[in-house]
Amino acid sequence: MSANKLALVLGATGGIGGELAQALLRHGWAVRGLRRATSTKPAKSDRIEWVAGDAMNADDVLRAARGASLIAHAVNPPGYRDWDKLVLPMLENTIAAAKRTGARILLPGTIYNYGPDAFPVLRESAPQNPMTVKGRIRVEMEQRLREAQGEGVRSIILRAGDFFGPVPGNNWFSQGLVKPGKPVTSISYPGAAGVGHAWAYLPDVAETMAQLADREETFEPFARFHFAGHWDADGREMIGAIRRVAGDPTLPVKRFPWQLLTLASPFVTLFREMREMRYLWREPLRLDNRRLVAALGAEPHTPLDDAVSATLSGLGCLPPQRRSHERSAAVAG
Repeated sequence: MSANKLALVLGATGGIGGELAQALLRHGWAVRGLRRATSTKPAKSDRIEWVAGDAMNADDVLRAARGASLIAHAVNPPGYRDWDKLVLPMLENTIAAAKRTGARILLPGTIYNYGPDAFPVLRESAPQNPMTVKGRIRVEMEQRLREAQGEGVRSIILRAGDFFGPVPGNNWFSQGLVKPGKPVTSISYPGAAGVGHAWAYLPDVAETMAQLADREETFEPFARFHFAGHWDADGREMIGAIRRVAGDPTLPVKRFPWQLLTLASPFVTLFREMREMRYLWREPLRLDNRRLVAALGAEPHTPLDDAVSATLSGLGCLPPQRRSHERSAAVAG
Protein backbone atom coordinates (compact mmCIF):
# COMPACT_ATOMS: atom_id res chain seq x y z
CA MET A 1 0.00 0.00 0.00
CA SER A 2 1.21 3.46 -0.84
CA ALA A 3 2.41 5.58 2.08
CA ASN A 4 0.39 8.39 0.51
CA LYS A 5 -3.18 7.44 1.31
CA LEU A 6 -5.07 10.08 -0.65
CA ALA A 7 -7.90 8.80 -2.85
CA LEU A 8 -9.85 10.74 -5.44
CA VAL A 9 -13.38 9.34 -5.75
CA LEU A 10 -15.19 10.24 -8.94
CA GLY A 11 -18.90 9.73 -8.34
CA ALA A 12 -18.66 10.22 -4.58
CA THR A 13 -22.21 11.63 -4.50
CA GLY A 14 -23.64 8.42 -5.99
CA GLY A 15 -24.49 5.02 -4.56
CA ILE A 16 -21.31 2.97 -4.97
CA GLY A 17 -19.07 6.07 -4.97
CA GLY A 18 -20.56 7.36 -1.74
CA GLU A 19 -20.25 4.00 0.01
CA LEU A 20 -16.69 3.62 -1.28
CA ALA A 21 -15.71 7.07 -0.01
CA GLN A 22 -16.92 6.15 3.47
CA ALA A 23 -15.16 2.77 3.37
CA LEU A 24 -11.88 4.40 2.35
CA LEU A 25 -12.24 6.91 5.20
CA ARG A 26 -12.70 4.02 7.65
CA HIS A 27 -9.50 2.49 6.29
CA GLY A 28 -7.51 5.62 7.03
CA TRP A 29 -7.52 7.17 3.56
CA ALA A 30 -7.93 10.87 2.99
CA VAL A 31 -10.73 11.21 0.44
CA ARG A 32 -11.24 13.90 -2.17
CA GLY A 33 -14.47 14.08 -4.14
CA LEU A 34 -15.09 15.79 -7.47
CA ARG A 35 -18.52 17.29 -7.90
CA ARG A 36 -20.11 19.94 -10.08
CA ALA A 37 -21.47 22.10 -7.23
CA THR A 38 -19.88 22.78 -3.86
CA SER A 39 -22.50 25.05 -2.28
CA THR A 40 -24.08 22.20 -0.33
CA LYS A 41 -22.52 18.96 0.82
CA PRO A 42 -24.13 15.54 0.57
CA ALA A 43 -24.82 13.54 3.71
CA LYS A 44 -21.84 11.87 5.40
CA SER A 45 -19.44 14.27 3.68
CA ASP A 46 -17.85 16.05 6.63
CA ARG A 47 -14.49 14.33 6.15
CA ILE A 48 -14.44 14.47 2.35
CA GLU A 49 -12.49 17.24 0.64
CA TRP A 50 -14.87 18.43 -2.08
CA VAL A 51 -13.50 20.13 -5.17
CA ALA A 52 -15.51 21.65 -8.00
CA GLY A 53 -15.21 20.03 -11.37
CA ASP A 54 -16.67 17.73 -14.00
CA ALA A 55 -15.51 14.19 -14.82
CA MET A 56 -15.97 15.09 -18.50
CA ASN A 57 -13.29 17.77 -18.20
CA ALA A 58 -9.77 16.33 -18.32
CA ASP A 59 -8.21 19.37 -16.64
CA ASP A 60 -10.67 19.16 -13.75
CA VAL A 61 -9.92 15.49 -13.18
CA LEU A 62 -6.16 16.03 -13.34
CA ARG A 63 -6.35 18.94 -10.94
CA ALA A 64 -8.42 16.91 -8.48
CA ALA A 65 -6.07 13.91 -8.80
CA ARG A 66 -2.87 15.79 -7.90
CA GLY A 67 -1.24 14.09 -4.93
CA ALA A 68 -3.57 11.07 -5.05
CA SER A 69 -2.29 7.50 -5.14
CA LEU A 70 -5.74 6.07 -5.93
CA ILE A 71 -8.49 7.17 -8.32
CA ALA A 72 -11.80 5.42 -7.81
CA HIS A 73 -13.75 5.67 -11.06
CA ALA A 74 -17.30 5.26 -9.74
CA VAL A 75 -19.02 7.79 -11.96
CA ASN A 76 -21.80 6.96 -14.43
CA PRO A 77 -24.34 9.05 -16.34
CA PRO A 78 -27.59 9.18 -14.31
CA GLY A 79 -30.56 7.17 -15.50
CA TYR A 80 -28.45 5.29 -18.07
CA ARG A 81 -28.60 8.34 -20.35
CA ASP A 82 -25.96 8.97 -23.03
CA TRP A 83 -23.69 6.10 -22.03
CA ASP A 84 -22.37 5.95 -25.59
CA LYS A 85 -21.34 9.61 -25.47
CA LEU A 86 -20.07 10.00 -21.89
CA VAL A 87 -18.75 6.79 -20.35
CA LEU A 88 -15.59 6.25 -22.39
CA PRO A 89 -14.53 9.94 -22.47
CA MET A 90 -14.83 10.06 -18.67
CA LEU A 91 -12.66 6.96 -18.37
CA GLU A 92 -10.08 8.47 -20.72
CA ASN A 93 -9.84 11.49 -18.42
CA THR A 94 -9.25 9.20 -15.45
CA ILE A 95 -6.57 7.27 -17.34
CA ALA A 96 -4.84 10.51 -18.35
CA ALA A 97 -4.83 11.68 -14.73
CA ALA A 98 -3.52 8.32 -13.50
CA LYS A 99 -0.75 8.44 -16.08
CA ARG A 100 0.36 11.85 -14.85
CA THR A 101 0.09 11.10 -11.11
CA GLY A 102 1.00 7.42 -10.94
CA ALA A 103 -2.27 6.63 -9.15
CA ARG A 104 -3.89 3.21 -9.31
CA ILE A 105 -7.40 3.18 -10.84
CA LEU A 106 -10.12 1.34 -8.95
CA LEU A 107 -13.20 0.47 -11.02
CA PRO A 108 -16.46 -1.08 -9.81
CA GLY A 109 -17.38 -3.51 -12.57
CA THR A 110 -20.62 -5.24 -13.52
CA ILE A 111 -21.79 -8.44 -15.21
CA TYR A 112 -23.18 -6.53 -18.19
CA ASN A 113 -20.09 -7.40 -20.21
CA TYR A 114 -20.97 -11.10 -20.16
CA GLY A 115 -23.32 -13.01 -22.43
CA PRO A 116 -24.95 -16.41 -21.89
CA ASP A 117 -21.88 -18.20 -23.27
CA ALA A 118 -20.10 -17.34 -19.99
CA PHE A 119 -22.93 -18.59 -17.73
CA PRO A 120 -23.68 -20.07 -15.23
CA VAL A 121 -20.46 -19.41 -13.24
CA LEU A 122 -18.53 -16.26 -14.07
CA ARG A 123 -14.78 -16.37 -13.62
CA GLU A 124 -12.39 -13.48 -14.19
CA SER A 125 -11.12 -14.99 -17.44
CA ALA A 126 -14.55 -15.84 -18.90
CA PRO A 127 -15.20 -14.66 -22.48
CA GLN A 128 -16.91 -11.30 -22.78
CA ASN A 129 -19.53 -11.41 -25.52
CA PRO A 130 -22.20 -8.96 -24.34
CA MET A 131 -25.73 -8.78 -25.71
CA THR A 132 -26.38 -5.10 -25.01
CA VAL A 133 -25.01 -1.64 -25.79
CA LYS A 134 -24.08 -1.07 -22.13
CA GLY A 135 -22.33 -4.42 -22.09
CA ARG A 136 -20.26 -3.54 -25.14
CA ILE A 137 -19.29 -0.23 -23.51
CA ARG A 138 -18.26 -2.10 -20.36
CA VAL A 139 -16.07 -4.39 -22.47
CA GLU A 140 -14.47 -1.34 -24.10
CA MET A 141 -13.80 0.18 -20.68
CA GLU A 142 -11.99 -2.91 -19.49
CA GLN A 143 -10.08 -3.27 -22.75
CA ARG A 144 -8.94 0.33 -22.46
CA LEU A 145 -7.69 -0.25 -18.93
CA ARG A 146 -5.86 -3.37 -20.09
CA GLU A 147 -4.20 -1.38 -22.88
CA ALA A 148 -3.32 1.41 -20.46
CA GLN A 149 -1.02 -0.87 -18.49
CA GLY A 150 1.33 -0.52 -21.44
CA GLU A 151 1.30 3.23 -20.73
CA GLY A 152 2.24 2.69 -17.09
CA VAL A 153 -1.33 2.86 -15.75
CA ARG A 154 -2.33 0.29 -13.12
CA SER A 155 -5.92 -0.66 -12.39
CA ILE A 156 -8.12 -2.94 -10.30
CA ILE A 157 -11.59 -4.06 -11.40
CA LEU A 158 -14.08 -5.61 -8.99
CA ARG A 159 -17.06 -7.12 -10.81
CA ALA A 160 -20.27 -7.75 -8.89
CA GLY A 161 -23.90 -8.74 -9.42
CA ASP A 162 -26.96 -6.53 -9.05
CA PHE A 163 -26.40 -3.76 -6.50
CA PHE A 164 -28.74 -3.02 -3.63
CA GLY A 165 -28.26 -0.73 -0.66
CA PRO A 166 -29.66 2.12 1.44
CA VAL A 167 -29.28 4.77 -1.27
CA PRO A 168 -31.75 4.80 -4.21
CA GLY A 169 -30.08 4.45 -7.58
CA ASN A 170 -29.98 2.71 -10.92
CA ASN A 171 -30.54 -0.77 -9.53
CA TRP A 172 -33.18 -3.44 -9.74
CA PHE A 173 -33.97 -3.49 -6.04
CA SER A 174 -35.06 0.14 -5.78
CA GLN A 175 -36.44 0.45 -9.33
CA GLY A 176 -38.05 -2.97 -9.66
CA LEU A 177 -38.67 -4.97 -6.50
CA VAL A 178 -39.95 -2.16 -4.25
CA LYS A 179 -40.98 1.49 -4.51
CA PRO A 180 -38.75 3.94 -2.61
CA GLY A 181 -40.62 6.16 -0.15
CA LYS A 182 -43.60 3.82 0.11
CA PRO A 183 -44.39 0.93 2.48
CA VAL A 184 -43.83 -2.50 0.99
CA THR A 185 -47.27 -3.84 0.06
CA SER A 186 -46.06 -6.21 -2.66
CA ILE A 187 -42.87 -7.35 -4.34
CA SER A 188 -42.35 -7.12 -8.08
CA TYR A 189 -39.83 -9.78 -9.07
CA PRO A 190 -38.17 -9.68 -12.53
CA GLY A 191 -36.75 -13.21 -12.54
CA ALA A 192 -38.19 -16.45 -13.80
CA ALA A 193 -39.29 -18.97 -11.18
CA GLY A 194 -36.44 -21.11 -9.89
CA VAL A 195 -33.68 -19.09 -11.62
CA GLY A 196 -30.75 -18.10 -9.41
CA HIS A 197 -29.50 -14.53 -9.17
CA ALA A 198 -26.44 -12.76 -7.75
CA TRP A 199 -26.98 -9.73 -5.50
CA ALA A 200 -24.28 -7.35 -4.25
CA TYR A 201 -24.88 -5.29 -1.10
CA LEU A 202 -23.24 -1.91 -1.75
CA PRO A 203 -21.57 -1.45 1.67
CA ASP A 204 -19.98 -4.91 1.30
CA VAL A 205 -18.78 -4.08 -2.22
CA ALA A 206 -17.31 -0.80 -0.97
CA GLU A 207 -15.56 -2.50 1.96
CA THR A 208 -14.10 -5.06 -0.45
CA MET A 209 -12.80 -2.32 -2.75
CA ALA A 210 -11.24 -0.49 0.21
CA GLN A 211 -9.45 -3.69 1.25
CA LEU A 212 -8.20 -4.15 -2.31
CA ALA A 213 -6.98 -0.55 -2.31
CA ASP A 214 -5.02 -1.21 0.90
CA ARG A 215 -3.22 -4.09 -0.84
CA GLU A 216 -2.98 -2.60 -4.32
CA GLU A 217 0.81 -2.75 -4.51
CA THR A 218 0.68 -6.56 -4.23
CA PHE A 219 -1.41 -6.99 -7.39
CA GLU A 220 -0.47 -7.13 -11.06
CA PRO A 221 -0.89 -3.91 -13.10
CA PHE A 222 -4.25 -5.04 -14.53
CA ALA A 223 -6.01 -6.93 -11.74
CA ARG A 224 -9.54 -8.34 -11.86
CA PHE A 225 -11.60 -9.86 -9.07
CA HIS A 226 -15.13 -11.20 -8.70
CA PHE A 227 -17.41 -10.46 -5.76
CA ALA A 228 -19.81 -13.31 -4.96
CA GLY A 229 -22.20 -11.33 -2.75
CA HIS A 230 -25.55 -12.92 -1.96
CA TRP A 231 -26.35 -15.88 -4.17
CA ASP A 232 -30.12 -16.43 -4.36
CA ALA A 233 -30.37 -19.93 -5.75
CA ASP A 234 -34.01 -19.78 -6.84
CA GLY A 235 -35.23 -16.19 -6.34
CA ARG A 236 -36.99 -17.04 -3.10
CA GLU A 237 -34.29 -15.90 -0.68
CA MET A 238 -34.51 -12.20 -1.54
CA ILE A 239 -38.31 -12.35 -1.50
CA GLY A 240 -38.24 -14.11 1.88
CA ALA A 241 -35.85 -11.52 3.34
CA ILE A 242 -38.08 -8.62 2.21
CA ARG A 243 -41.11 -10.33 3.74
CA ARG A 244 -39.33 -10.93 7.06
CA VAL A 245 -37.96 -7.39 7.30
CA ALA A 246 -41.31 -5.84 6.32
CA GLY A 247 -42.95 -7.99 8.99
CA ASP A 248 -45.44 -9.58 6.60
CA PRO A 249 -44.82 -13.19 5.52
CA THR A 250 -47.83 -13.00 3.18
CA LEU A 251 -46.61 -10.09 1.02
CA PRO A 252 -47.77 -10.90 -2.53
CA VAL A 253 -45.20 -11.36 -5.27
CA LYS A 254 -46.18 -9.88 -8.61
CA ARG A 255 -44.71 -10.63 -11.99
CA PHE A 256 -42.51 -7.83 -13.23
CA PRO A 257 -44.33 -5.93 -16.04
CA TRP A 258 -41.89 -6.75 -18.81
CA GLN A 259 -44.52 -6.24 -21.52
CA LEU A 260 -45.34 -2.75 -20.26
CA LEU A 261 -41.64 -1.97 -20.10
CA THR A 262 -41.24 -3.07 -23.71
CA LEU A 263 -44.12 -0.86 -24.88
CA ALA A 264 -42.76 2.20 -23.05
CA SER A 265 -39.07 1.64 -23.82
CA PRO A 266 -39.02 3.66 -27.07
CA PHE A 267 -40.02 6.73 -25.05
CA VAL A 268 -38.25 6.19 -21.70
CA THR A 269 -34.48 5.64 -21.66
CA LEU A 270 -34.49 3.93 -18.28
CA PHE A 271 -37.12 1.39 -19.38
CA ARG A 272 -35.23 0.65 -22.59
CA GLU A 273 -32.03 -0.02 -20.68
CA MET A 274 -33.82 -2.18 -18.10
CA ARG A 275 -35.44 -4.23 -20.86
CA GLU A 276 -32.02 -4.91 -22.36
CA MET A 277 -31.01 -6.58 -19.09
CA ARG A 278 -33.83 -9.11 -19.16
CA TYR A 279 -31.52 -11.92 -20.29
CA LEU A 280 -29.71 -11.69 -16.91
CA TRP A 281 -32.96 -12.73 -15.21
CA ARG A 282 -33.71 -15.69 -17.45
CA GLU A 283 -30.69 -17.82 -16.63
CA PRO A 284 -28.84 -18.48 -13.38
CA LEU A 285 -25.45 -16.85 -13.03
CA ARG A 286 -23.12 -16.46 -10.09
CA LEU A 287 -19.63 -15.03 -9.63
CA ASP A 288 -16.69 -17.19 -8.60
CA ASN A 289 -14.85 -15.25 -5.87
CA ARG A 290 -12.01 -17.68 -5.14
CA ARG A 291 -9.37 -15.27 -6.41
CA LEU A 292 -10.78 -12.49 -4.23
CA VAL A 293 -10.82 -14.71 -1.14
CA ALA A 294 -7.23 -15.75 -1.83
CA ALA A 295 -6.24 -12.07 -1.92
CA LEU A 296 -8.22 -10.87 1.11
CA GLY A 297 -8.70 -13.98 3.21
CA ALA A 298 -12.49 -13.56 3.18
CA GLU A 299 -15.14 -11.59 1.32
CA PRO A 300 -16.96 -8.95 3.40
CA HIS A 301 -20.49 -10.24 3.88
CA THR A 302 -23.48 -8.72 5.69
CA PRO A 303 -26.24 -11.25 6.50
CA LEU A 304 -29.03 -10.94 3.96
CA ASP A 305 -31.77 -9.90 6.40
CA ASP A 306 -29.53 -7.19 7.87
CA ALA A 307 -28.64 -5.93 4.39
CA VAL A 308 -32.29 -5.87 3.27
CA SER A 309 -33.31 -4.17 6.53
CA ALA A 310 -30.77 -1.36 6.05
CA THR A 311 -31.79 -1.06 2.40
CA LEU A 312 -35.53 -0.80 3.03
CA SER A 313 -34.93 1.62 5.88
CA GLY A 314 -32.70 3.81 3.70
CA LEU A 315 -35.25 3.76 0.89
CA GLY A 316 -38.01 4.90 3.22
CA CYS A 317 -39.98 1.68 2.82
CA LEU A 318 -40.37 0.84 6.51
CA PRO A 319 -42.80 2.42 8.99
CA PRO A 320 -41.16 5.16 11.12
CA GLN A 321 -41.08 3.01 14.26
CA ARG A 322 -39.43 0.14 12.44
CA ARG A 323 -36.93 2.52 10.80
CA SER A 324 -36.05 3.88 14.23
CA HIS A 325 -35.54 0.34 15.48
CA GLU A 326 -33.29 -0.51 12.51
CA ARG A 327 -31.17 2.60 13.08
CA SER A 328 -30.78 1.70 16.78
CA ALA A 329 -29.81 -1.85 15.86
CA ALA A 330 -27.26 -0.55 13.33
CA VAL A 331 -25.69 1.71 15.97
CA ALA A 332 -25.61 -1.12 18.50
CA GLY A 333 -24.02 -3.41 15.93
